Amino acid sequence: MKIAFFINTPAHVHFHKYTIRELERRGHTVLLLARNYGDTLKLLEELGFRYFMYSDVPDSKYGKIINFPFSVLAAFRYLRLQKPDLLIGIGLYSTYTSLLLKKPCVIFTDSEPTNFQFMLLKPIVKAIITPSAFQMDLGPKHIKINTYKEFAYLHANYFKPDSSIYELLEISQDSDFVLLRFNAFDAVHDVGIKGFTIDEKRTLIREIEHYSKVFISSEINLPEDLQKYVIKIPKHRIHDVIYYAKMIVADTQTIITEAAVLGTPAIRYNTFAGEHDMGNFVELEKKYHLIFSFNDSQKAINKVAELVYNPKLKKEWIQKRDRLLADKIDATRFMVSFIENYPDSLNQTFDYQKDVIKTGSMVPSKSDL
Repeated sequence: MKIAFFINTPAHVHFHKYTIRELERRGHTVLLLARNYGDTLKLLEELGFRYFMYSDVPDSKYGKIINFPFSVLAAFRYLRLQKPDLLIGIGLYSTYTSLLLKKPCVIFTDSEPTNFQFMLLKPIVKAIITPSAFQMDLGPKHIKINTYKEFAYLHANYFKPDSSIYELLEISQDSDFVLLRFNAFDAVHDVGIKGFTIDEKRTLIREIEHYSKVFISSEINLPEDLQKYVIKIPKHRIHDVIYYAKMIVADTQTIITEAAVLGTPAIRYNTFAGEHDMGNFVELEKKYHLIFSFNDSQKAINKVAELVYNPKLKKEWIQKRDRLLADKIDATRFMVSFIENYPDSLNQTFDYQKDVIKTGSMVPSKSDL
């Protein structure tokens, strides 16, 4: 089988990387189409993946909207020659490229789409795969699996922490450190969403520095006085940092779930949090007590100040994480099985949807269909 993967962000690289390698190991041909967005291309290159760049993302939100049809056309022209059997993505680029190619498309998402986004996806895709914590019902094409996308690369089957990260950070292994992660909020879906201001970032650092070393990972340029905190590591080593950190504080999304999966306390602030928050964040906070989400920046800063001086913080979180790990399945194993057995797996999964939701059972192999 020939499968085309759309890789639009660094998080997509991590989500798909082990699925891609396993499919290639099993003899399938895999094509990667990547956007030039953030560190996406650099991360692909660090990991040794070959790709076709189908979109050079403009800086502005509206530029991205205007650029969308040209990106889809570029992907279509490339794939028309490659003749893939199946397209895999996380959004509209793969969806509309599949429409032009007249080829099936399956998407994975953990972001509850707006009604407008769903209207654009639903008529075209063959299936929408989401975590079981996903709160919306997307209809008969919706497949829920008992996992998060972060378990595709941070499950114990794949991720092995490497303590040599301390050498790259130039600190001793008995040193506490906190990682701050700041968003650019430049994506189309970030319209109207806000995170920490520059002054609030400075306040966070002052609160933490009394007890711990501080590192910053930021999608936007920081003022000169904050440059000394910027973390300087290879992009693919970020999960070692998250694993060994005492705490993660972020106004972004993915790194919060990554921290929870790795047993690191995480405090999240942005104006998306609250009553209509994403299902995975609600579950991680209310059921597993691994994260704290706030839409009030001062409350987030107060929680940081409350937790950072606790010397037993990580040990407490490891116990909470073990419960999460016992509940969730390996997302990569599911994706590999689903893709390799497509389209039989599609029909079989719909037939057994209740079992998939309840137990996270795997899609049957061809011999079982």
